Amino acid sequence: MSLSRRKTSFGIVAGAAAFAIALTGCSSSDSGGGSSAEPSDDGMMSDEPVTLTLATFNQFGYASSSEGGGDYQYDLIAEYQELHPNVTIVYNVADTSNTARENFFTKLGPGGLADIEAIEVDWLPEALQYSDLLADLTDPALADRWLQWKSDAATDKDGRLVGYGTDIGPEAICYNVDAIEAAGMDASPDAMAAAIDGDWANYFALGKEYSDATGKGFYEENAAMLQAMIGQLEAPYEDPATDEIIALSNPEVRDIYDTLTQASADGVSAGLGQWSDDWAAGMANGDFAAMPCPSWMLGVINGNAPEGNWDIANAFPNGGGNWGGSYLTVPDAGANVEAAKELAAWLTAPEQQAKAFANVGAFPSQPEASNSDAVKSATNAFFNDAPTGEIFTERAAAVTVAPYKGPHYFQVSDAMVNALRRVDEGTMNAADSWAQFEADVNAIG
Repeated sequence: MSLSRRKTSFGIVAGAAAFAIALTGCSSSDSGGGSSAEPSDDGMMSDEPVTLTLATFNQFGYASSSEGGGDYQYDLIAEYQELHPNVTIVYNVADTSNTARENFFTKLGPGGLADIEAIEVDWLPEALQYSDLLADLTDPALADRWLQWKSDAATDKDGRLVGYGTDIGPEAICYNVDAIEAAGMDASPDAMAAAIDGDWANYFALGKEYSDATGKGFYEENAAMLQAMIGQLEAPYEDPATDEIIALSNPEVRDIYDTLTQASADGVSAGLGQWSDDWAAGMANGDFAAMPCPSWMLGVINGNAPEGNWDIANAFPNGGGNWGGSYLTVPDAGANVEAAKELAAWLTAPEQQAKAFANVGAFPSQPEASNSDAVKSATNAFFNDAPTGEIFTERAAAVTVAPYKGPHYFQVSDAMVNALRRVDEGTMNAADSWAQFEADVNAIG
C-alpha cells in the first residue's frame, strides 16, 4: 500500500486448543518452510553461526521489540532462533512502506540491503524490473503454498519467483459504535452491513445522512476511499498490454475522482490524512465514524483508540476489495542467501501465517492457513467480540478483481492521493487539482 501500516498492537482471541489442532492439520511436506536447496557454507543448513538481517515496514506480526511484539501472542523471531541456535536475527522495521521503498531502490544496485527485504504490493512491479538482482525463490516443494494470483504477481518474465507472499488485505467496514448511535442510526453489525451492502452510492448516501445529522465527516479522508474504489478496477492506471499510462483517459478513474470530491463538498470526508497525528487523534476522539478496514487495520484502530467502542460490518461496497499485502524477497548480493531463503520460507509457511494473523490480523495469503480452525474461529475482544476469522474469510472470498499494477502504478497513485488531499484540505478546488494531477502524471517518465 502506498499508505502503509502504523505501529500498533491488538489481540485476537482464539482457543488455544483450536490453534493446536490447526497447526497439526497444517503439517505437510512443506510445513516447516524448508528450502530444497543444498546446504551451503554460509547458510543455516550448516551448524556455522550466521547473522541474518530482516527488514520490513510496520507490523508484519513477527514480534520483537522493533514491532511492538511484547503484546503479541507469538514471537516468531524468537521461535526461529530457538529452533536454530546458530542463527541470530537482526530485525529492522521501517516506519512506512514509502520509507522502505526508498531504501530498497537506493541500495538495491550498490548493495547494503538486508538479507531479507519486505516489498509492498503497490511497488512490487517496480521491483520486478530489477528481478535479476533478487534471488530465485522457486521451490517445487512450495509450488502450491500460495493463492495463485499472489505468487503470479511475484513471478518475473523469466518465470522466476522472487517474492514469498506474506498477507493479503480483504476489506470490511470498521465503525465507531458510539458515533453511529449519536447520529440516531442503528449501530448493530447486521444493520450496518445492510446499509452498506450494494454499490458505492449506498455508502456515500449513508455518509451524507451521518454528516447532515452530526456536522462531522463520515470517513477519514478521500485518499482512503480512493484505495478502496480503485482496487475494484481491473486496469485503473496502466494498460496491461503496454504499461502505457491510461489514468487520464480512463473514465472510471475520473468518475471516482468526481464522486470523492463531491463527497468532500458535502462534508462526508473529515479530511484527516491517514497516518497523520490528526488522523490518529480523530480515530480516538470520534472525529469520523467509519473506514474501509482490511484485516491488518484492526490493530491500527485498537492501537490508536484503545478506549474506543468499535465494531465491524461484514460487508463492502460493490462486493469485495483487497488493500495491501506484501512479500519477502532475498537480494541476490547478500552474504547469506541460502540461509535467508530458508528463513523467508519459514516465516511465510502456513503455521507462521496463522500466528501472524493472531498477532496483528495479517490475513494469510495461503489457503491452508486461511482455512485452518485457528484463523476461521478467531474473534476480537476489542471489536465487541466480532468473529474476525469468519468475517475476513468471507471478505477474502468476495474479492474478484486484482487490479493490474505496472511499473508506474505507485507514482500515479501517489499523484492521485495528492490531488484528492488538495481538495480535502481546501488548497485547490476540484477542477484545478485535477489539472495539477494531469501535469503530475504527464511528468512521470
